[in-house]
Amino acid sequence: MTETLHIVGGGMAGSEAAWQAAEAGVPVVIHEMRPRVGTFAHRTGDLAEMVCSNSFRSDDDEQNAVGLLHWEMREAGGLIMRTADAHRLPAGGALAVDRDPFAAAVTAALRAHPRITITDEEVTELPREGHWILATGPLTSAALGQAIAAETGAEALAFFDAIAPIVHAETIDMSVAWRQSRYDKGETEEERTAYINCPMDKAQYEAFIDALLEAEKTEFRVGEASSAPDPTPYFDGCLPIEVMAERGRETLRFGPMKPIGLTNPHAPETKPYAVVQLRRDNALGTLYNIVGFQTKMKYGAQTRVFRMIPGLEEASFARLGGIHRNTFLNSPTLLDSQMRLKSRPNIRFAGQVTGVEGYVESAAMGLLAGRLAAAEIAGRTLAPVPRTTAIGALVAHITGGADARTFQPMNVNFGLFPPLDGVRGGRRGRKDRYRGYTDRAKADWTDWLAGAGAPAATTDPAHSAA
Repeated sequence: MTETLHIVGGGMAGSEAAWQAAEAGVPVVIHEMRPRVGTFAHRTGDLAEMVCSNSFRSDDDEQNAVGLLHWEMREAGGLIMRTADAHRLPAGGALAVDRDPFAAAVTAALRAHPRITITDEEVTELPREGHWILATGPLTSAALGQAIAAETGAEALAFFDAIAPIVHAETIDMSVAWRQSRYDKGETEEERTAYINCPMDKAQYEAFIDALLEAEKTEFRVGEASSAPDPTPYFDGCLPIEVMAERGRETLRFGPMKPIGLTNPHAPETKPYAVVQLRRDNALGTLYNIVGFQTKMKYGAQTRVFRMIPGLEEASFARLGGIHRNTFLNSPTLLDSQMRLKSRPNIRFAGQVTGVEGYVESAAMGLLAGRLAAAEIAGRTLAPVPRTTAIGALVAHITGGADARTFQPMNVNFGLFPPLDGVRGGRRGRKDRYRGYTDRAKADWTDWLAGAGAPAATTDPAHSAA
């Protein structure tokens, strides 16, 4: 095979994509600008450096979507998971790793692979020819970010997330909340009931505002604001709710929490003082985001404060909120089902830049992108990954399952999976339901790998991951 696959970025996604393609027989060049060009977050020039936590989160492949993702990547001969297993630390049911030896081992394995070359040049333009995967992550360099923005449109590339929390729909108390769009707008019943509404009386609203103002907040890390095209940390269109509350106690009640155009069917004679709205966040209707609730509260404070909202007392969060620098594409509008840029199909994107969140999710998108690219170079087209699998659910979400108007980075979670038939809903049926998800996913992933042609596990100690 003579055609080369070029991968820009040597993080989790780029490293895994390179390994998968090389194991499939494709020559690979990794373009990683570090250490020649550094970032404010990285400390070394190693590939797959863990810049935040050292945890890959839950390793439970029967009851947890992240653990299931671990299982799928192991079954696919993933370098990242194999190396993590070799350098794991005691962490209960989680998979935590010794981060520096982990990154060094990934780097050594990739450098030793006979079909992989690594260069430290910075790529600043979108290539027009050849086979490319861009896996540059949330810290995409300014020059390449500008090139991507010029190709896709500046509005399709975010430099600061305005992340609102996302709630699992099944954990919302619908004996308190109700479904209704303001003024019953919409031509269909689905449109007229597109929002879930949680009412507050005056005492509840005042207590909520007090909690917002008193909650512990996080701050921008050094370099975040100055690395963005606009040095202003916050945009007026995505102010954190606590910043709005600081501008006046009634600001939220005349903003995202305004009670107008809504009637509570549980108490039709009582007008709510304020209303928190949740909007469906995926096509399945299993996830809802809290409208206008982007925040810089610390995670523990978010859980406590948001569970003060009537109807969300028992809420389970698929993702908590935040605002921080995070370069990512509006992938549902820009990428096709093969993760290719629609306007330049010689380029695939992978990792966090596609709108997934987390080390494992990033590596998983790299794994898939590497396989897709290798198959294309070999003149084959892989069948779509079943969305009943963790990897399939993620790629389906970023390439069309999510609402492009509200698209934000997402961790893998069971809310992305198609519902199961004949299983009990709600919190009490969760254990059986989650086991049903994982059993179905494992069978479907195994079948897909068999049809796709999984790269054989190497026995050559010259490029062992450990």
